[in-house]
Amino acid sequence: MILGNADLAALVGLRQALHRQPEVSGQEAWTAQAILAFTAETEPDVVVTGLGGHGVALVYHGAAEGPTVLIRCELDALPITETGTQGWRSTVPGKGHLCGHDGHMAIVAGLARLIGRARPARGRVVLLFQPAEEDGSGAAAVLADPRFAQIAPDYAFALHNLPGLPLGQFVVNPGPANCASVGMKMALAGRTAHAAEPHKAITPARALARLIPGLMALGQGGDLTADFRLVTLTHLAMGEPAFGITPGHAELWATLRCLTDDRMAALRAEAVALAESVAAAEGLGLSLSWHDDFAACTNDPEATALFRAALVAEGLPRIAGDGPMRASEDFGRLGATAKSAMAFLGAGEASPALHAPDYDFPDSLLPLGIRAFHRIIRTLLG
Repeated sequence: MILGNADLAALVGLRQALHRQPEVSGQEAWTAQAILAFTAETEPDVVVTGLGGHGVALVYHGAAEGPTVLIRCELDALPITETGTQGWRSTVPGKGHLCGHDGHMAIVAGLARLIGRARPARGRVVLLFQPAEEDGSGAAAVLADPRFAQIAPDYAFALHNLPGLPLGQFVVNPGPANCASVGMKMALAGRTAHAAEPHKAITPARALARLIPGLMALGQGGDLTADFRLVTLTHLAMGEPAFGITPGHAELWATLRCLTDDRMAALRAEAVALAESVAAAEGLGLSLSWHDDFAACTNDPEATALFRAALVAEGLPRIAGDGPMRASEDFGRLGATAKSAMAFLGAGEASPALHAPDYDFPDSLLPLGIRAFHRIIRTLLG
């Protein structure tokens, strides 16, 4: 079974409507309702709403017992002003679907149409429209929702569009797919004084001068081997914007990134030890908090083989690719509950990058993603 031209036109219309009305992490109420309205005609056997926030899960039962296969996409957009000029550009100031989640949703909505017209022979299909992927909180919230037990999968699959890869070509490999990452916020507290009397202050200036190179030395990037570690300084603030005050407080934000969760645990411990040591040496109070916490995403060998076989069966092109992404994806937490695989789908070698202000998901990718997922479901569930 394939989707017709009218279906594809409707999916393009959905994708562009979602693009016009982006909602950021935790605020995806309208987006969830738009998905529910579009997929209502598919008559899922179970509809779960408000899952882990604004998440939506559509469940389709097969005639016989069998495994549960979950296909996941993301509801949220980014807090970035779009600069694209297409007719469906964002109408919401300061927000844009600049990571392609609008396209991922349209792919899974198209998959819903196919499954609604022909249920699997056995098992269950769960189509998950997950909230709050961009800040790393959505998958954890979905898993913590007591209703997740009702839809817990045996297999889980997802894809992400990837600029830089040839348009329409897939990459799916076993092992690491996306790095683990976490945001570390360090608040340093001392005492202010007059700028003419810095000796009367407890200033964080020297602490920052030590922390900046010290943190960067903990993770210098390089090749994506098992030992990959990267610390990126993302924000720095000290004191007040005035010339008459010796500052008494500062904040330093950094993103820590590793290929695996165990390496991340070690890097976090080293970063904490450094911050505590420097703050103590400078007589400063230290407050640490953690944000945008993403687990590593690792592809299961069996799930990867199923994805690759689906691409072959559908005649869809697969290339070796460059290995895992440095960027993070919170599918890793969902994937840890099942045999899972994340694939990357080329958005074009000349495409603007993900999170660029002029990025726009190519509509030509919609039928390719639908075919790949549908073939996986047919292989596993008949």
